[in-house]
Amino acid sequence: MANPYRSSEGLSARQGANSDEIQLRIDPVHGDLDEEISGLHSQVRRLKSVAQEIEAETRIQNDILSDLQMAMSQAGAGVKNGMRRLNRTITQQSSNHILQVIVFGLLCFSIVYLWSKLLRR
Repeated sequence: MANPYRSSEGLSARQGANSDEIQLRIDPVHGDLDEEISGLHSQVRRLKSVAQEIEAETRIQNDILSDLQMAMSQAGAGVKNGMRRLNRTITQQSSNHILQVIVFGLLCFSIVYLWSKLLRR
């Protein structure tokens, strides 16, 4: 046997200066490892690019959400102040609004009723 450490995958071991060390050499017969490595490297670069784009988009969306939360809290405060003013206005007026609405409704109903009676003739 010329090389007892020869493997079927193209690896061979040589005895080094120290008998405990083994040196490995890869035979280029079983594939272009450089092409494989450069292909993997380009895929890793593409994945890194995609990850950076996702990170940028996430930052943009987080900023939009923060602005939306601020706008919603301002709108809520505005509605709360408006309701306070409306309640204050209603309590300050001593007139009975419900009675006015009922009278207005009866008046409108009466006008429509009389108008429909006049149109039948």
